[in-house]
Amino acid sequence: MELNGRVAVVTGAASGIGLALTERLLTEGMSVVMADIEAPVLDRESSRLRDAGAAVLPVECDVSDPHQIAALRDRSVSAFGAVHLLANNAGVASGRPNAKTKPEVWQWVVGVNVLGPAYGVSAFAPLMVEQGEGHIVNTASEAGLASSPMLGSYHATKYAVVGLSESLALELEGTGVGVSCLCPELVATRIFEATRNAPPELGFRRPDPIPMEAIEQMMGTVAMAPADVAADVVYAVRANRFWILTHQVTLSRVHRRNDELEAGRNPTFHR
Repeated sequence: MELNGRVAVVTGAASGIGLALTERLLTEGMSVVMADIEAPVLDRESSRLRDAGAAVLPVECDVSDPHQIAALRDRSVSAFGAVHLLANNAGVASGRPNAKTKPEVWQWVVGVNVLGPAYGVSAFAPLMVEQGEGHIVNTASEAGLASSPMLGSYHATKYAVVGLSESLALELEGTGVGVSCLCPELVATRIFEATRNAPPELGFRRPDPIPMEAIEQMMGTVAMAPADVAADVVYAVRANRFWILTHQVTLSRVHRRNDELEAGRNPTFHR
């Protein structure tokens, strides 16, 4: 897929993987619609990029609201005439035991992580099919391929994104619209501080910054730079490649999970 001169929409674009992807797509010659719920950060980053001459359009957007997603589509088309690449990247996490996760937290996590990509597909895929070309990248996670304790809502939603993406790829085969599923392991982002964007009524206190070194030590891995993930995404879009994995260890964990499944063994946690 040719990127130069085309238009991308990126959700969760104000930080982390979304911001790195925005910056990489701009270097590829794309115009980028930056969608994010964190308005002050979105304004800061989009202003920085525009001051440097980039063609970006910031849109404050809650991806769990289908009306806001529809408005995002309409503003994108109105501003640039078409959309060729959609990155359903916005995501949140809440680390707590399944049995202690409140219904309101489930609704928040599912709304952003599952319904956000689903609404994005509903709004943008018909446009791409009609124009005969395009690509959709859904950000799932290694957590959508292998599980661990304490992240039940996150795992449930990321498994859902993997299933959504696989089904979508089968449906769009032959239409000229490609699909990729991004399943990163640890990346140097603020996903562990995602409750900063939670609805106030959930009662989350403002999260303290978590040093990435501490997370790396806890998980026994090395955090990948968001810019490197963005490079992997661009390669996958150009090559029409479905799976985007950031760490080799992901395949090992998936193999162990599948071995347990085939053998009928109960799940175990593999670091």
